[in-house]
Amino acid sequence: MFMNFRRIRKCQCMQLLTTGLLLCVVMVCWDELDHHVVSHMRSYTYRYLVNSYDFLNSSYALSSSHHNRKDGYYDADGRLGNYPYLINHPGKCGGGGGHGNSRDDVLLLLFVKSSPENFERRKAIRDTWGNENFVWSELGASVRLVFALGVHPDVGQRSRVQRELLQEDQACGDLIQQTFLDTFHNLTSKLILQFHWGHEYCRQARFLMSADDDVFVHMPNLVKYLRQLLSSQSGAKDLWVGHVHRGAPPVRRKDSKYHVPHDLYPWPSYPDYTAGAGYVVSGDVAAKIYHATLLLKSSMYIDDVFMGICAKAMGVSPQEHMYFSGEGKTPYHPCIYYHMITSHGHTTDVHSLWQAATDPTVYGNSGGFFSNWYCTTVKVALLCLPYYQNTYSCMAAFT
Repeated sequence: MFMNFRRIRKCQCMQLLTTGLLLCVVMVCWDELDHHVVSHMRSYTYRYLVNSYDFLNSSYALSSSHHNRKDGYYDADGRLGNYPYLINHPGKCGGGGGHGNSRDDVLLLLFVKSSPENFERRKAIRDTWGNENFVWSELGASVRLVFALGVHPDVGQRSRVQRELLQEDQACGDLIQQTFLDTFHNLTSKLILQFHWGHEYCRQARFLMSADDDVFVHMPNLVKYLRQLLSSQSGAKDLWVGHVHRGAPPVRRKDSKYHVPHDLYPWPSYPDYTAGAGYVVSGDVAAKIYHATLLLKSSMYIDDVFMGICAKAMGVSPQEHMYFSGEGKTPYHPCIYYHMITSHGHTTDVHSLWQAATDPTVYGNSGGFFSNWYCTTVKVALLCLPYYQNTYSCMAAFT
């Protein structure tokens, strides 16, 4: 028996070339590979094997000299964001507002995070799902809508936009504005504004909701859901509900707007949190988050992650609701509207979606074996097939 050394050398060369090619591909695609595979494996390992976030309390806690300061703290690393108000409505949740006669009847305080220049988005929300008069007259629920704003970041446009904001508020009376610059890296200041304002001026609200101004909220379904929670045995305590991100890793890619450097957050996994596009907390959780913001540094500029840090420090865990879409956008279909709570990415279709989603026939055609079978089939096609991305999960098709 004899060996063909020439064939062996050819095989070895092919193996070397193949290995080299694979290494080149890995090196070229490493950022994407690390972002989508390696970091998530590391994060899930940390989240589900180590599963300890005790370090957050010590790493984000303020020194004792800051704890008793009612005006907040203003150190460079952890400015809490108690900025002065430019526009405020302290009596928004008070009596005599036309939607109720006492200070104790507010079902939902609805905070919409908006940019100063988004006048049309705010108008569309007031005309549709955020219309307080509609919610009161048609649903019998007391909802208070306010928009959380900073100041326009462009100095050249700031004066003009501010004049227009004052005119808008004079007509609508629902803007809450502080002096921080309204930028992505100040979203945590906007989150703090919501919980501080709610604690100061609307503490009696049973629930607090935070939503982006490009989110659609199916208000009849939300009110129904909240009332069911209030009538449950738990009485809507310790509630933080939305689209939950579990074991999410920090984004280390410098070209991403969600980039978080190691010196800001050195650990491989965030605490569980709900997508900031839309979530609801009960009144007792709102109070806990408020107190957490007094104790923790707000150096984490991704607001929904900071919310997760605050909640973890206070012993609050998020709950998944399949019809809170998070960053996803709902497919347009009556079988979806029957259960939907939120949908993200709506700027020009709010009026048409509101009309379609609240059409009485949506509820009139529901119920019965064949209707349920039909809607389940439709939802499987819309939510479970791979050509629809970033919407409700497939599990929602079977509810």
